[in-house]
Amino acid sequence: MSADCERELGLLLRSGYRLIGIESFEEDRALKLLERVAAKNERALHVWSLAGGWGGTGEGAGSLDLGLVSWGDREGPALLVILDAHSVLGDPTAVRRLRDQLPRFGQQRQALVFISPVLNLPIELEREAAHVSIPLPTELDLRRLFDRVVQSATDAKVDGHTLDECVRAALGLTGSEAVRVFRKAWMAAGAVDDKAVAHVVSEKRKALRRTPALSFHDADFDLDAVGGLGELKHWLRERKRAFGEEARSFGLPSPRGLLLLGVQGCGKSLCAKAVAREWRFPLVRLDLGAAFGDPTKSPEVTMREATAIAESLAPVVLWIDEIEKGFSATHLDSNANRVFGSFLTWMAEKKAPVFVVATANDVTALPPELLRRGRFDDLFFVDLPSETERAEILAIHLRQRGRDPAQFPLAELAEQATRLSGAEIEQVVAAGLYTAFAENRDLSDNDLANAIQETVPLYDTYEERIKELRNWARTRARAATTDAKMVDLFTER
Repeated sequence: MSADCERELGLLLRSGYRLIGIESFEEDRALKLLERVAAKNERALHVWSLAGGWGGTGEGAGSLDLGLVSWGDREGPALLVILDAHSVLGDPTAVRRLRDQLPRFGQQRQALVFISPVLNLPIELEREAAHVSIPLPTELDLRRLFDRVVQSATDAKVDGHTLDECVRAALGLTGSEAVRVFRKAWMAAGAVDDKAVAHVVSEKRKALRRTPALSFHDADFDLDAVGGLGELKHWLRERKRAFGEEARSFGLPSPRGLLLLGVQGCGKSLCAKAVAREWRFPLVRLDLGAAFGDPTKSPEVTMREATAIAESLAPVVLWIDEIEKGFSATHLDSNANRVFGSFLTWMAEKKAPVFVVATANDVTALPPELLRRGRFDDLFFVDLPSETERAEILAIHLRQRGRDPAQFPLAELAEQATRLSGAEIEQVVAAGLYTAFAENRDLSDNDLANAIQETVPLYDTYEERIKELRNWARTRARAATTDAKMVDLFTER
């Protein structure tokens, strides 16, 4: 990826671009990249910062306008690097002076390069500039960094396979973070072994807490632990092998993602977790509420960092729970609307195998742009479970709690549990176990039957909303279940 950025920057310079914006959290890495680009294109490299001025001499320090004034009429091909560009481009005088100097930059083969974690150029400069994003280190980049760390150690004997596992465990970190984490893990474990790999994983989770919108989850079960939803399971299993080179050679694009719309408690989030285990991909959750609620960072920075981390971890499942709550009010907030737009663009144009699984309970709050083809591969509607599915869900939860499902009248209980969601059926099993435990005996049929009778279904509370949801999905989404006997609860008058 660094080589691609280097080629792109060289091409921009040779094409005569006078303004270039580089978005990266790794300032040192960006500067080293620019050093190579400047040398290959026979240009001098000059770096300006708000505190140090040009080259750390203090010349032109204090404001970007002073920096441009102090640069003056210097001649000769050069790259002029402006650090922390996001903090200095709000000065209208500096922007005007910069626009006045652009023709001379072109004559002298000079280019101004802005480096910033997030870069929103003033509208006066937007059409003049090219944008380049430096992605997080790839597996190959990290392997080279770790090889250098190993080579610098005396008498170091490291198994190549274990080192590769450390590299994969460190994906998602910046280069400097990865090196620090690797060294710490090595020192803590005393060797580069399985224990060191576990340390790298643990340290990475700590390091990534700086992005509160992103969190790692352990997927403890596969699709077999999800009751019903046969059509959705078939769709997911059909795409299990579609992420490798064999699929690319066959002409298949990488699966992009899935939007699961439906009734609360019917297994949407459960499927997101299960597919990660089924495909043996990492599972990362994107919390949109945290992205917009972090007071220390703008939502744009947080979202851009989160998607960059997700891409560096690819192939990965990116789970967005209740996506409508994060983007429902974008039309009311220009900042949120801008973040939403950039997120949609990322979803449509991402090349890395990041499989997005988004869930939603309220279709009326979904922006129509989110439902357009190209964002997701498909839209599935997850309904209340049918009688057959309710029996399957009961069996799963009984088995998970050490009971033999064959010892219970599942068909009869499933018939009694009409209109209960999967989550409510799980609570039925738990409630029955509580009753049996309190009476110092094992679980009985009556315990489950009584728990079913005592449960007030969500459907009874939100009947009208659920009917509207199902009516909307009837012609706009695929049914997640293949059960032909499902009763149409919502067409009753």
